[in-house]
Amino acid sequence: MKVYNYQDLSNQNIKSLCSRQIEDDKLIEDRVINIIETVKKEGDKALLDFAKAFDKVDLTRLFLDAEEIKTIASTIPADAKSAIDTAHQNILKFHQSQVKNEEKIETMPGVVCWRESRAIEKVGLYIPGGTAVLPSTFLMLATPAIIAGCKEIVICSPPQADGKTNCYLAYCAILLGIDKIYLVGGAQAVAAMAFGTETVPQVYKIFGPGNRYVTIAKTMVQNKVAIDMPAGPSEVLVIADETANPSFVAADLLAQAEHGIDSQAILVSTSNHIIAETLKEVENQLSILPRRKIAAKAIKNSYTILVDNLTQAMDFSNEYAPEHLILATEHFENLIPLIINVGSVFLGNLTPESAGDYASGTNHTLPTSGFAKAYSGVSLDAFIKKITFQHLSRAGLSNIGPTVETLAATEGLEAHKNAITVRLKTVEDVK
Repeated sequence: MKVYNYQDLSNQNIKSLCSRQIEDDKLIEDRVINIIETVKKEGDKALLDFAKAFDKVDLTRLFLDAEEIKTIASTIPADAKSAIDTAHQNILKFHQSQVKNEEKIETMPGVVCWRESRAIEKVGLYIPGGTAVLPSTFLMLATPAIIAGCKEIVICSPPQADGKTNCYLAYCAILLGIDKIYLVGGAQAVAAMAFGTETVPQVYKIFGPGNRYVTIAKTMVQNKVAIDMPAGPSEVLVIADETANPSFVAADLLAQAEHGIDSQAILVSTSNHIIAETLKEVENQLSILPRRKIAAKAIKNSYTILVDNLTQAMDFSNEYAPEHLILATEHFENLIPLIINVGSVFLGNLTPESAGDYASGTNHTLPTSGFAKAYSGVSLDAFIKKITFQHLSRAGLSNIGPTVETLAATEGLEAHKNAITVRLKTVEDVK
């Protein structure tokens, strides 16, 4: 990891460090365009061909039914089943707390306005399955979708080498009452859910993290279907002062780095000593990781910044807008008011990002690539729409009518004005 001194960085240097642009983005965009167009034209045939080309699997059918899912789920180890159950309960509890009913507001006498929530009827959930299969993502996406009351929940996940899914995803499906898993991955899964095929239903909104192909595909289909957010390669920014534990910090950086070679793990510290000790720990811990080749490449493309103080560290963090922010300091309470742009925050030396990734209850589907400046992570709100209502009584019409007539006339919209005028005349005639 390269080490920078914040004092030596110009504004342009900082913007460059915060950029996640990768040289082959244009090449990937061209490939994704081709995948989307092929799925639109060829439907199921394209999905079967892509499974063979990308997943190295000859599929005879593009989904697993309830019986197959049940059989696969029955092989889950007891400890994994218990862990998934615990995580599900925490995720369920946290997202259930987000159910809110808004009060009716009388904006003026006789004019009552309010909002009500309605579930998005058809949602598509993408569960990654490349270098790592993520049952945690299944829980994170399907749980709020079920709480919201979505009528149709379409699950897409890449097929494994045996043309099936694994016992962990299968058990999540059983736990959540999902009776079908579509064996489709990558950009082709996004295209299938956006446009529909003979087998895969078309949805109204697509959720889920993925690699750059998935992320770019989601952005490209937005003229057809809504998406949760641009959620690409994972990233963490750790702010550490002299109260941090270098071993903990190194473990957090590597936890992010093992996601993929394009993940970013950034350390911003007020202490040269903490930086040096953390880098030593990174090397020590890296050597024993099963995914050390992947993590090593990600670490090579990551960096460390020495800052003068924690306020300066927060300035950089807000510009970087990380997916995950870890405040590895005993003074985290003082920094909370300074946080502006981030997906999810982990406070103190005993709160690793992996807790939120799996089981604390918060959602781990979060904005990356600086999109935390404008997007929130997935929550119950992501699966619902807010519909406004208003009702005017006779008194309300009389009270608000002249205002609307004047404004409509000001804008030259006489039909708008007349919609009020004809009603006012009727009310006055009744009098």
